[in-house]
Amino acid sequence: MEHLSIKDIHERLEELNGWEMLGNGITKEFHFNSFNEAMEFVHKIGEEAERQHHFPDITIKNTIVTIHLTTYEANGLTHGDFKMARVIEQMV
Repeated sequence: MEHLSIKDIHERLEELNGWEMLGNGITKEFHFNSFNEAMEFVHKIGEEAERQHHFPDITIKNTIVTIHLTTYEANGLTHGDFKMARVIEQMV
């Protein structure tokens, strides 16, 4: 599996609101009104991750959920990471 070029990554990032490069991946923080809302969001992401068989790194700190997407097998970002980011955006 081959990772995307830096040019491709930057073009795709322009289409996503608030996502940023971090290391070999992209990341975004999502803020919620309560811990329960944050957990519901994480649960939805988990269900989608199982469907796509593409698993993000997820950090929960009270009402803030941080999502980090990368494809470890490709040592970088692939189309699958951006597909998952777009799906996550539709969940909020």
